[in-house]
Amino acid sequence: MEKQKRLGIEPIPKLLIKFSIPAIIGMLINVLYNIVDRIFIGQGVGALAISGVGLTLPFMTILMAFGMLVGIGGAALVSIKLGENKFEEAQNILGNSFILLIIVSLIVTFFTLIFMDFLLNLFGASAATYDYAKDYITIIMAGAIFNCVGFGLNNSIRSDGSPNIAMMTNLLGAITNIILDYFFIMEFNMGIKGAAYATIIGQTLNTIWVIYYFTKGKGNLKLKKEYFKLDIKIVKAIFAIGMSPFAIQLASSVVNVLANTTLKANGGDYAIGTMSILISIVMIFLMPIFGLNQGSQPIIGYNYGARLYKRVKESLFITIISATSICVIGAIIVQTNPSFLINIFTHDENILKIGTSGIKIFFLMLPVIGFQIITSNFFQAIGKARISLLLSLSRQVLILIPLLIILPKYFGLNGVWMSYPISDITSTLLTMLFLKMELKELKDKELELNTI
Repeated sequence: MEKQKRLGIEPIPKLLIKFSIPAIIGMLINVLYNIVDRIFIGQGVGALAISGVGLTLPFMTILMAFGMLVGIGGAALVSIKLGENKFEEAQNILGNSFILLIIVSLIVTFFTLIFMDFLLNLFGASAATYDYAKDYITIIMAGAIFNCVGFGLNNSIRSDGSPNIAMMTNLLGAITNIILDYFFIMEFNMGIKGAAYATIIGQTLNTIWVIYYFTKGKGNLKLKKEYFKLDIKIVKAIFAIGMSPFAIQLASSVVNVLANTTLKANGGDYAIGTMSILISIVMIFLMPIFGLNQGSQPIIGYNYGARLYKRVKESLFITIISATSICVIGAIIVQTNPSFLINIFTHDENILKIGTSGIKIFFLMLPVIGFQIITSNFFQAIGKARISLLLSLSRQVLILIPLLIILPKYFGLNGVWMSYPISDITSTLLTMLFLKMELKELKDKELELNTI
């Protein structure tokens, strides 16, 4: 329990470094799964193969959505219970999370494989990209259970007070993926299937590592059979907190489908490939933000549960400043080196022509995204899932989808790129409003405690 108690005692900057740096490294390593796949596919298979992988993004986001629903929901609940000194309840939550992750991954796999052809056509596949997309996603979904369980439970390792081990989970899978990508694609000429096999093998090793930690490893929390029986109250609580990231990811898949069909109509298969590359680039800058989220979540959750509201606010402000700094640096890099970034993935002239101008528009409001994402996660960490859900959906759905429908009618392909920065700045203004109200509420709670 000493690992958890330090969350309410040690200086916030020191805790954020301890928890966030490993999480940031872990998330950057994690993004290598997709980036390395796209680099090797672009250089070793071809530009249209990148477009094929881009078509599979909705499948990947749906799978991740369910992993987040249970994994992040369960981890946030574990942090709060540990802050309340309810260790047995935290163990029960962990066991329920494990079983739920297995169930949801099997359900997603079943329906995806059954409706594969229909979905690929719906997502914008053409005769030139269909086979690439189907070969890739069929293998990925066959190993979905390892992706879901490993990713989901890794969040709870961090809540258990072991951020470095959580980082090692991602490191193990990413290094495996990179090595196998090279051999499967470049040496064995396995094409896009090689990239998929490399990915699921890496994810399988992740899952083995995570399960070992919670069974025979150094974890305080343990996976025990007596906690494998689903408790409806715990399931509801996990879903309530995890609903925000779940809905965000699920909505993201809808946005991906809409974007792909709009891109195909206004720029063809190469425009879809360009978007796939832009998403990979933006993830390079957003993964550190997600790492800050993961690092700050147990700190904020524990201190909120312990009613240490001053520490809650300090954690939030330091995290926002850090995230904004990363985004500003990212914006400068993109605006000054657009062609260089795209060339990392492919030298295809069609994608270079589309992407060089598109990337500058797409990333225009990157400096404000860090604030918006961190603040949305803050509400999730303190158990206010509905507000977190609203704020996150405002950026990725409520504002973005109408823009993707309307702007391309007037501005063509540029309208697709323009939709993203407009959505970013609008949702940021909304987030500022909710944060102002929450800070007032925290101040009132502090005053109430001081009068007791």
